[in-house]
Amino acid sequence: MSSSLSAPPNRLTGGTFAAFRHRNYRLWFIGQLVSLVGTWMQNTAQGFLIYTLTGSVAYLGYVGFASGVPAWLLMLYGGVVADRVSRRALMIVTQAMMMILAFVLAALVFLNMVQPWHILVLSLLLGVANAFDTPARQSLVAELVDREDLTNAIALNATMFNTGAIVGPAIGGIIYALTGPGWCFIINGLSFVAVIIALAMMHIPQMAAPKQPSSAMKAILESVQFVRTQPIIIILMLTVFIYNVFGFGLMAIIPAWAVKVLGGDVTTNGALLTARGAGAVLGGLLIASLGSRRIRGKIWAFGSIAIPAILFLFAAVRQMPLALVCMVFMGFGLVSVMNNSNAMVQFYVPDVLRGRVMGLYSLMFTGGGPVGALIVGLAADRIGEVNTAIICAALLSVYATLVWIFRPDVRRMG
Repeated sequence: MSSSLSAPPNRLTGGTFAAFRHRNYRLWFIGQLVSLVGTWMQNTAQGFLIYTLTGSVAYLGYVGFASGVPAWLLMLYGGVVADRVSRRALMIVTQAMMMILAFVLAALVFLNMVQPWHILVLSLLLGVANAFDTPARQSLVAELVDREDLTNAIALNATMFNTGAIVGPAIGGIIYALTGPGWCFIINGLSFVAVIIALAMMHIPQMAAPKQPSSAMKAILESVQFVRTQPIIIILMLTVFIYNVFGFGLMAIIPAWAVKVLGGDVTTNGALLTARGAGAVLGGLLIASLGSRRIRGKIWAFGSIAIPAILFLFAAVRQMPLALVCMVFMGFGLVSVMNNSNAMVQFYVPDVLRGRVMGLYSLMFTGGGPVGALIVGLAADRIGEVNTAIICAALLSVYATLVWIFRPDVRRMG
């Protein structure tokens, strides 16, 4: 049960927005939304800057992979830390680290010193911060709301994340076109102040330390053993990984797709990412409004089948309006799978293991995207962007069909 201060239900805090009854969650939502707009501005600007500096689709994949290496090395330990210290305090530290890295990148751009290897190193350091931030962030939500509002809060988190994915790329593309990438990085750095202030203002009781804390390795093995006894969690985590590799991984080459396939520029790149974010917001709001109807499994199954179908269509179109429509549905499908996987995993996890299990989940979620970025980037460099998208769609189609046939219990989940 959350200890966050709650407001009585009303038209704004009931139904779709039930989690807003909790003061801590309202602070979280506002602070994170501001920060995410800045993060998406930086992601959009950084991707196009890399492509401008190198002209290489493969290098887009290298940068994405560099940001994910620390996840594979440190994410499980980050989950242990999230179970042993204040998750709020841990996030304040990690968010401050991310703010400093954004300002360093901005300084390199303004001094006209930025090189591709600088971005690789900064991406690696950002990945270190994310390896500790992500398990804390995923498990902190359970401390901000009551258990009956947890699914709603996770759905609203997806809406918040993807609202940033709508606004950030659109603003980032315009600012980049007008002034260059430097100001995108400055604004991102400043945006972290909002989430740090929001975290500092929350009223969360101090978490009791374990009476006899075990070693980090033993603590990790406890979470692994728990997951091994939960087949439904295994399939959900595997799905998150595979759809990140071949779904979100494809997003790494959108800057090249915008130029080479659609004949556009940096604003085209921003528009495509914005469209994906718009679809994800619609999906997040739908899941939030239907959260009490116990049909998460059905929405999850629909998204898992829709994504490869949309990818096939996206690979075939060359007109910008149709490409934008495809990206809207792509965003809707991805959030249907990712958001419901998160909610269903958290439903099965006891509080004492939440940080560590969400560390495993975060490893699949955060680690899959960079692996996908590397694979997709290298493939696109050799066989072209369109052929790569078709192969990704085919692989996801096979996986979705296998899950539909052999694991019908997933789509029956409430």
